Amino acid sequence: MILADGLRFAFGTLSVLRVRVTRWDRPAAGAAMLAAPLVGLVLGVLAALLAAAVAAAGGGLLAGAAAVAVLAGLTRGLHLDGIADTADGLGSGKPAEDALRIMKASDIGPFGVLTLVLLLLGQAAALERAFGGGVLRGAVAVLVLAVAGRAALAWGCRRAVPPARPEGLGAAVAGTVPAPAAAAVTAACACAAAALGWWAAGPRGAAAAGAALLIGPACATLLLRRCVRRFGGITGDVLGALVETSGTAALLAAVLLGLH
Repeated sequence: MILADGLRFAFGTLSVLRVRVTRWDRPAAGAAMLAAPLVGLVLGVLAALLAAAVAAAGGGLLAGAAAVAVLAGLTRGLHLDGIADTADGLGSGKPAEDALRIMKASDIGPFGVLTLVLLLLGQAAALERAFGGGVLRGAVAVLVLAVAGRAALAWGCRRAVPPARPEGLGAAVAGTVPAPAAAAVTAACACAAAALGWWAAGPRGAAAAGAALLIGPACATLLLRRCVRRFGGITGDVLGALVETSGTAALLAAVLLGLH
């Protein structure tokens, strides 16, 4: 029962797909954060299908841009907004309370704009390289981006990580995931990615995709530590930043290591 509740919570929170969420308590939240890579898988498949069609007609760069646009649309830009706000908060140089107020504001500052531009350019460029090696490799790269991003959420919601505010999404999910469960989910994602990488590009692709699913969450964990020290814990924006950091780092690692 908790698994079904967690899946509904995950899809209802992390995507635009319409599901009926019946539980919002902390056990369901913890299950949702562990199930988040499955949301990434579904969104990634949808993005990869469109990108593959675009690649066949218009080339790798357009395919990469299409994949990035679909993933943004299927999440209402939730994670992109999160990383932009987090960049503004970190870049402000202000005390934690003021930085959190900046992050909560509706506008986006210069740090956020710069971060979004570089992030989206990096994702599109990496996907162009992957699609240059064939439609199948490009599609697997899209899945790596989508799944690795959501795999970082379990690490952000480990029991040792506090919320920065007493309210909001961060407070609802903070501390709900045991560290061994986060590690198990990441390992499972890495194994699945390695299998897809083997299918797309043989042993080199398997090593690249599998390693990428470990590298992405590891990079997100570094950002998490910085945010906890700077803000005192996590917020919904920080979780969005972890998703984009992990996904982008995993995508770049996969392409540089051989998925192209």
